[in-house]
Amino acid sequence: MKIKSQEDFWAGLMFIAFGIAAIIIARDYPFGSAMRMGPGYFPTAIGGCMVFLGALITAISFKTPGVGIGPWPWRAMMLMSLAFALFAWGMEHIGFIPSLAILIAVSSLSTPHFRWKEMALEIVVMLAGSWLLFIYGLELSFPLWGSY
Repeated sequence: MKIKSQEDFWAGLMFIAFGIAAIIIARDYPFGSAMRMGPGYFPTAIGGCMVFLGALITAISFKTPGVGIGPWPWRAMMLMSLAFALFAWGMEHIGFIPSLAILIAVSSLSTPHFRWKEMALEIVVMLAGSWLLFIYGLELSFPLWGSY
């Protein structure tokens, strides 16, 4: 058998690996039943679904042709990791609004199709939407501009 879609093959194996890991980790928790679920019930069920989905995607990779896997996106991986780390640090030190703006700005730089005007519009729209959802709608007590 020949793999016709490398990206589907590897994505399927990744789903299978994460599903098995979830099942293994959840086996130390009480399982319970469908009526009285224990803490191990949901991770085991999700892990099983991930294994099934991964097997399905892996099987499809032998039948459906794909575009192939390109070069490793080092720039995107590094900048996205930096963006998440800065957001996590910033939530404690500079507040929700500046942290989210930094997250959006740094993650926008990770694409080769970066445009300044689009990034500025994204920041404005995402800040407004996030404030409406998290601060106004859900009434979460994030510090907007500084630390607690």
